[in-house]
Amino acid sequence: MDVSQTPVAASWQAHLMHWLVAARMRPHAHRPIDPQWIRRNMGKPEAPRRYMARSTGATFTRHDATGGWPGGEHVQSAQGRRGAPTVLYLHGGGFIACSPETHRSLVGSIVRRIGGDAWVPAYRLAPEHPFPTALDDATAAYRYLLDEVGVDPARLVVAGDSAGGGLVLSLMLAARDAGWPMPAAIVTFCPWTDLAATGASLDENSERCSMFAGDTIRRATGFYVGNADPYSPLVSPVYGDFRGLPPLLVHASTDEVLRDDAVRVAHRARDAGVTVELQLWRRVPHVWQFFAAVLPEAEQSLTRAAAFIARHTGGNTVDGRP
Repeated sequence: MDVSQTPVAASWQAHLMHWLVAARMRPHAHRPIDPQWIRRNMGKPEAPRRYMARSTGATFTRHDATGGWPGGEHVQSAQGRRGAPTVLYLHGGGFIACSPETHRSLVGSIVRRIGGDAWVPAYRLAPEHPFPTALDDATAAYRYLLDEVGVDPARLVVAGDSAGGGLVLSLMLAARDAGWPMPAAIVTFCPWTDLAATGASLDENSERCSMFAGDTIRRATGFYVGNADPYSPLVSPVYGDFRGLPPLLVHASTDEVLRDDAVRVAHRARDAGVTVELQLWRRVPHVWQFFAAVLPEAEQSLTRAAAFIARHTGGNTVDGRP
């Protein structure tokens, strides 16, 4: 496994972003979780979010439910190139919130760097739709890209962040077991992979994480798990058998409560023979890749992810790097 060392020191922008995120999120870390409140407030203030999305130069087109596609968005790079990679991106939000729209800046940043496009399904959310609904929608979206859009698996990448990062891995386990074609690569940012909530970092980083406490994660699991077994690999992919999966990239923060969800899944995949690249960054908030316009560590993570995608799809990034 390729494990890159963390930087000696975080940038001043990372320290500032940590403080800003903590000021907004930590007051809610120990409070009861209200999915409806989170949905109304996620992505605010809207002006910076819209600015960051526009700065990517990508176009975001609504793509309604059709032919198995559950609805969502198609994101295209302004530097689109023939034969460039296609990404199926599964957004985070704890399975209870967020949407393709809240993740425009992050997905737009990816497609700008790879010169390709992305499909972002609006999978149904818990608690109204607990497991396996999100996985059902993700598998339908995957089949739609293969069967209806005709994407070549050799240039398809499946990616996601947080809950979406865990969902990506569950999708890949289900697709492999069904005998479906595998994509060229998998990319995960800060994946939530253990809904049994057993990671040591839930406690070790409970006061260091700028966004969550360990109890936040423990209380959030039930919305999605419902009556399912939290140790099932399709619920918590950290308990899965990763044999036969394509190369995997995992980026996470040393300070976040989900650090061990990322590290353990990377080690399990490596032990199963998967090519894995794992990197941890200091001081950055959970899914810091959102802030590519202002945060050097976000630029670094996305640039490395784009290079990883290019290597495994046989192309180059927009700046010509393999």
